[in-house]
Order: sequence, then C-alpha cells, then structure tokens
Amino acid sequence: MTTPAPDQTTDALHPVRAELLRAAQADAEALLARTEQEVAAVLDQARAEAGGILDEARRQGEADGADTARDLLVRARREARSRTLAARREAYDELRREAAERAGNLSRANGYASLRERLEHRARVLLGPAAEVSEHADGGVVARAPGRRVDLSLTALADRALERMGAEVRSLWEP
Repeated sequence: MTTPAPDQTTDALHPVRAELLRAAQADAEALLARTEQEVAAVLDQARAEAGGILDEARRQGEADGADTARDLLVRARREARSRTLAARREAYDELRREAAERAGNLSRANGYASLRERLEHRARVLLGPAAEVSEHADGGVVARAPGRRVDLSLTALADRALERMGAEVRSLWEP
C-alpha cells in the first residue's frame, strides 16, 4: 500500500476540515443565538420581577404613608379635642368663680337679712325645726340635723344654679 503524499493528504482533508469548521461555526452561532435568547428572557423576567417588586414597594409605601397620615390625623384630632375641652373647662371654671363672687357679694347687699331668713327657713323645712343652722363664711347658711346636712351657702347655691342650667351653660362657648 502506498501512502499518499503530504500535500495530497492536506488537499484531501481540506473539504472535511472546511465542513467541520462550517459545522462548528454554525453550532457556535446557534449556541450564541440561544444564549442571547436566554439572556433576553432572563433580563425580561428580571425586569418583570423588578417591576413587580417596585409596584409592591410603592403600594406598601402608600399604605404606610396612609397609616402614618391617619395616625397623625388621629393625634391632631385628639390634641384639638383636648385643647377644646381644656378651654371649655377653663371657661366653665371662670364662670363658676364669677358666679360665686357675685353670689358672695349678695351677703353685703341690702336685703341680705331677708335672704338669709328665707335660706334658714328653707333649711328648717328640709331638716326639721330642730336643725342647727349657722352662717356660712361666704354668705348663706349651713344646717345640720342628726345624720343629715344641707348646704345653702351662696357659693353652693350658685354652683347648683349653674348645674341646673346644663346645656344652656355649654352654649356659651360652643359655636
């Protein structure tokens, strides 16, 4: 058997080599195309997931913001209510002081003796004729009977008058 010459071997393998190169290049191009498709699919999926994460974060942020806003509103309303009640209490206390002061001035007015007699009579009607009746320091009387006491001092009468007025007094500071 004769061995072909080296140039003949190279020439004979040339078409095989060319076909292998073409097949390798085709395989590489196909692999590259599949890889690019896979990369594009992974990127699309990552973008979609990132968009979903951003949407969820946005919704959560809005919900957290709404919760915070609601909490702030509740605190502001509570504070406003507290201040309103404090202002009403202050107005009511001032009204009580003024009423007590004016009631106390009755003890220095003409006709106080007649008023005191009527208060003493009322005390005896409430507690009986044996009730011990004494003058109150602020004017008016205080009466005692065994197990019972009645305060008809001028300041107590002024307080009771304000209590009976109820809603009428509140209308003084409500819009």
